[in-house]
Amino acid sequence: MSSALPEPLRLLADETRWRLVALLRQGDYQVGELVSQLGLSQNLVSYHLGVLRQGGLVLAHRSDADGRATYYGLDLEALKAIYAAIGTLLAVPGLGIEAQLPAATVFFFCTANSARSQMAEAWMRHLSRGCITVRSAGTQPTRLHPLTVQVMHEVGLDIGYQTAKHLDSLADLQPDLIVTVCDIAREHCVRWGEAVRQIHWSVADPVLVTGTPDEQRHAFRTARDELRSRVEGLLHLLPGA
Repeated sequence: MSSALPEPLRLLADETRWRLVALLRQGDYQVGELVSQLGLSQNLVSYHLGVLRQGGLVLAHRSDADGRATYYGLDLEALKAIYAAIGTLLAVPGLGIEAQLPAATVFFFCTANSARSQMAEAWMRHLSRGCITVRSAGTQPTRLHPLTVQVMHEVGLDIGYQTAKHLDSLADLQPDLIVTVCDIAREHCVRWGEAVRQIHWSVADPVLVTGTPDEQRHAFRTARDELRSRVEGLLHLLPGA
């Protein structure tokens, strides 16, 4: 067995990069927000973000709300691969412990409530085995996109019964967590104030993709798979999990 430190561990061994990864594990942020949260200079944060991006651990997404802004988030699949590789290298078996899910209520918000938030709602309901109360809504709801239904059906989830709803329809419910999956919705999601924990996932809008039917389906599948990974990761961050 080689005693050389694996490259992923070299990346994470730096204190600043570790703090960045720990913060990004909670959600997606712009550089200015990371600077404010960590109390570090923008140059330092930008440098280490670049190192993490080059190492394949951090992804960047141009904001749908402001093209001048960029959101940074973790590549959870890459982190899972690192976790598995370290276990293999050290011959340590997986923990195999299922999280004890709390009795929590989670809201997923986007603009139209036609694709991303609907997928996230379905994944949370499925992956939590119904233990989590979950709802989705939009700031300007339209209709459930047919491709949303189609690509979720491909993975065995029937969401044809779900409908697009406005945030106001959830006014009587008190969430434990709000997740915005749309950059535009993040700017307008202030109804519940600071008393409710809110996190943001900057997920590309598949509805905006034009091109051939295959290209459009690919965009919806990409969003679907990203949201599954994110929801899976979120289950381990819920209070009491």
